[in-house]
Amino acid sequence: MRPFLAVPATIAATTAAGLSYALWEARSFRLRRIDVPCLPAGLGPLRVLHLSDPHMTPGQRRKQDWIRALDDLEPDLVVHTGDNLAHQLAVPSVLDSYGPLLRRPGVFVLGSNDYYAPKPKNPANYLKKGSGKRVLGVPLPWRELRDAFTAAGWLDLTNRRARLTVQGVELAFAGVDDPHIKRDRYDSSPAPAADLAIGVTHSPEPRVLDPMASDGYQLLMAGHTHGGQLCIPGYGALVTNCDLPPSMAKGLHQWPPGSAHPSWLHVSAGLGCSPYTPVRFACPPEATLLTLRPR
Repeated sequence: MRPFLAVPATIAATTAAGLSYALWEARSFRLRRIDVPCLPAGLGPLRVLHLSDPHMTPGQRRKQDWIRALDDLEPDLVVHTGDNLAHQLAVPSVLDSYGPLLRRPGVFVLGSNDYYAPKPKNPANYLKKGSGKRVLGVPLPWRELRDAFTAAGWLDLTNRRARLTVQGVELAFAGVDDPHIKRDRYDSSPAPAADLAIGVTHSPEPRVLDPMASDGYQLLMAGHTHGGQLCIPGYGALVTNCDLPPSMAKGLHQWPPGSAHPSWLHVSAGLGCSPYTPVRFACPPEATLLTLRPR
């Protein structure tokens, strides 16, 4: 091969290999396990399964089977931080996936892709902060999904507060609707007396996390970021698609950074992605089992 033809051929082969890997990784589901020291002495452990961002379509059987099998972990509580849907006919698939988990105590908020279907977008726009007007797809059957969750006994935290006792641990919750599309309504007030106060949001916007932490919610839980989705090995995420720093795109952190009395913040990298960008790189889809232990 002539030298001036070899370089383009090598680039093309490398690009094809990287794309093939990214397509494979998007279906390589992982379970992350994390201990969180946030309970009073003498309580716990409490096993909390954090699910987020499956972006389900009816034909994703491998993902559905994997989620259903998470019930074998026997979590004490399920927390779901939204973006269940990616198709107008996906509600039955979502409910089938969560089937046995819906029989366990649970709480949830919704995300933008519960309300609106995804649309084709230029992925490069995610690299531009404040890249413009939101592009919303056709409405999705979010009410059907919400009603099925609440009928099963999960608590709807959409701009609401709630209380729940799980395995003898008194929990207080505050949740908001999706800040990513400006549906959040958080009325700041001190967290009620409880063994643990938990703040729940889909998008981890600092303007929501700050008042929750200030009000005494010791554990904050969010999704939305997909962990960056396309990451650089050894470096991590380039973007979070919100105002959260990329270094906090997934996993357990303290919020606010540098605070003398921070809350714990867990951001799920999520289980899916838009059907128009069905790839992940150096950031596999995941669910997380948080084991809450005494401080």
